[in-house]
Amino acid sequence: MKKIGLVSIFLVFGLVGHGFCQETVTNNQILEKLNSLEVKIARLEEGQKSLQKQMDSLDKRIDDMRNLLYVILAGMFALVGFVIWDRRTALAPAVKKVEALEERGKTVERILKEFALKEPKLAAVMRNMAL
Repeated sequence: MKKIGLVSIFLVFGLVGHGFCQETVTNNQILEKLNSLEVKIARLEEGQKSLQKQMDSLDKRIDDMRNLLYVILAGMFALVGFVIWDRRTALAPAVKKVEALEERGKTVERILKEFALKEPKLAAVMRNMAL
């Protein structure tokens, strides 16, 4: 029984001593891990700053693209306005000429109707033509 008691005492002290020894190594390992984590956190912060700079650059590019789009749209509207204005300007003489020809045609028609009152053959021809 004494042997079992001695063996148990040695086992208990051996395990306790081993536990203390392991704790010291673990503390060193913890310190090393903390240092490596601090380094990694610093790297992450640098990466985050770099990403923020890239996002700011991207925002600037998007703003530039938006401004370019506004300029292009304004140019398109100006072009459409110019085309409409040019059409009106180009068609104005033709419209005046057509109106003058219509007026002349109406005048000729009135003259023929008045002359047809005196000439029965002309009146017959105008009735056949539905004038």
